[in-house]
Amino acid sequence: MNQAFVDTLRPHLRYLTPDQELQPEDRLRDLGLNSMQAIDLVFDLEDNCGVALPDDQLSDTNFETAGALWAAMETARSATETDTR
Repeated sequence: MNQAFVDTLRPHLRYLTPDQELQPEDRLRDLGLNSMQAIDLVFDLEDNCGVALPDDQLSDTNFETAGALWAAMETARSATETDTR
């Protein structure tokens, strides 16, 4: 997970303390992400990380943990890079 991703995710996680490092296995719901915030998070990730998650990737599974969401972002990034070649 890169810093732009973590910095974008952090404001949406009200139970993640300022001194706590976000780990790939951290469950996003346990850290305070709800379904309404997930929508805002998608827009923020698109703006801050330059990756658009396709609709079929907006699943509970991909929003389960920080690592799962990062993997979905990387998959979307790879697909975008392949499409532009």
